[in-house]
Amino acid sequence: MGPALLRKLLHLFNLQHLKAPNCLKNQEMPKDQHEVVVMGTPHTSTSSTTTIITMPELSKPDYVVWSLFNTLFMNFCCLGFIAYAYSVKSRDRKMVGDMTGAQAFASTARCLNISCLILSVVMVILFITFFATRR
Repeated sequence: MGPALLRKLLHLFNLQHLKAPNCLKNQEMPKDQHEVVVMGTPHTSTSSTTTIITMPELSKPDYVVWSLFNTLFMNFCCLGFIAYAYSVKSRDRKMVGDMTGAQAFASTARCLNISCLILSVVMVILFITFFATRR
């Protein structure tokens, strides 16, 4: 920002009483620049209102889609079906407004989904290695 522009801004906002920085001292404004007339301060209303917006709590996941996937494709020892049942219970609790109960059921569904996924992947790997080494 050049010194001329800074002087113009100080004049525009009616801040001439501020002390100019050392870089502006003993420098003149170029002749081709014109001064700006300050119109005054903007009108403000004396009364102000405060608006408080309450945001709803972020929804917790209920793992229904993951449970349905495990039920259809990786249903090791019916863990996917049990996880789906807990996910549906979690969704029902969330619709009622019981977030604590919904979170408890969702946590159980998550643990069941993780165990179903790990056990199913291990079983697939064991079957592949068993049939690949079989002669």
